[in-house]
Amino acid sequence: MAGNRAEGEGCRLYLITPPALDPALFRDDLAAALDAGDVAAVQLRLKSCGDDALRRAIETLRPVAQSRGVAFLLNDRPDLARATGCDGAHVGQGDMPAGDARRVLGPDLTLGVTCHGSRDLAMRAGEDGADYVAFGAFFATTTKEVTARAEVELISWWTELMEVPAVAIGGITAENCAPLVAAGADFLAVSNAVWSHPDGPASGVRAINEAIRAASEG
Repeated sequence: MAGNRAEGEGCRLYLITPPALDPALFRDDLAAALDAGDVAAVQLRLKSCGDDALRRAIETLRPVAQSRGVAFLLNDRPDLARATGCDGAHVGQGDMPAGDARRVLGPDLTLGVTCHGSRDLAMRAGEDGADYVAFGAFFATTTKEVTARAEVELISWWTELMEVPAVAIGGITAENCAPLVAAGADFLAVSNAVWSHPDGPASGVRAINEAIRAASEG
């Protein structure tokens, strides 16, 4: 998912793992989700894990994604991402600065940067070598504490002027994602709407992808 937006390329799903999981048990859920439809990337986001547990999770889950041609990104730890064969890392504003993260990752691995609702942060991230910028939260979410909200118009502004892809994040569901797709979001970052879907994660992926298709055609 690195690089500039390809002309005509549509919005795609970007999965974020639950904040806590047992890798051995979660592996089957991840496989089912990825086999259910188009997914561009999976971000492993385990904030409370020590390095050993995080390495075990990467060893278990990374092959599930990569064997299916899905990018496997690690939250917050560019050093571990590079050392463990991940495809890249995602950093927040309170994590390693984007410029430092780019130097750790090198030129070839994907770097994503949280930019909340800020145009300035996004432009700075692009200058620091980000392969994508993430805006949000757009809706209420139970996955993490919301410290900043973003407006849909921010996606429109960014995608009209910039080539660095935009990820929309925060409480996104099949029911509310249409305005973000219409605004030009390159990726929808989704967690709870897939992993907590009442019919299972495969149904969650299918529902989001169907909503993306409908919004794109509308």
